[in-house]
Amino acid sequence: MTLQARWLGRVDYLPTFQKMKEFTATPAPTNSDQLWICEHSPVFTLGLAGRPEHVLAPGDIPVVPTDRGGQVTYHGPGQVVAYPLIDLKTRGIFVKEYVYRLEEATLRTLAHWGVTGHRVAGAPGIYVRLDDPFSHAVLPQRPMRREPGTPAPQPDFTGLGKIAALGIKVSNHRAYHGLALNVAMDLEPFSRINPCGYPGLPTVDLFTIGVSATWDEAARELAAQLTRLLAA
Repeated sequence: MTLQARWLGRVDYLPTFQKMKEFTATPAPTNSDQLWICEHSPVFTLGLAGRPEHVLAPGDIPVVPTDRGGQVTYHGPGQVVAYPLIDLKTRGIFVKEYVYRLEEATLRTLAHWGVTGHRVAGAPGIYVRLDDPFSHAVLPQRPMRREPGTPAPQPDFTGLGKIAALGIKVSNHRAYHGLALNVAMDLEPFSRINPCGYPGLPTVDLFTIGVSATWDEAARELAAQLTRLLAA
């Protein structure tokens, strides 16, 4: 089953969000799934569970409420944003598996440059070691297992920085929103929020961990990985 890539360039967030909703709400043939790749002008987006107090000092950057999951994040130039607009039922993918595949595509994209990405239990997205992003060693805080009948473990970000954020919405089996990979961007706006609702969580990009990749190189690698992993 095909996944048509659309390269949008730099676009404002709000009209893109509105077009995603319109696309998802419109009945379409089974081969109409698309992958939108873009970067956004500076914007903070607040998910359905988002708490306004996590937006500390937005300044001149707009804050846009949205219908994805999660808390607050920042989008801006130098960040690859990928929006798979797909029918999960047609592709035979359950929601948890879908999140796993989005994260796996990001992990494989990082691995293309020798970077080892990590998942953190209870905190969707991808993280890297701050002291050695290229190390393959298992994180000291892993594994984080949840015993039956016990609360989910609190995310442990010790020694980690966030390099990719993830937030999705599924309506009538059709998914929209997606993920954002930090490539080479101004990271200062992340200090104006509690990223994804976690005070003090460091945010990094490929450039700050020593990878000289262009936006286009990272975008094409991520798009290729998503296309492979989201096949029916």
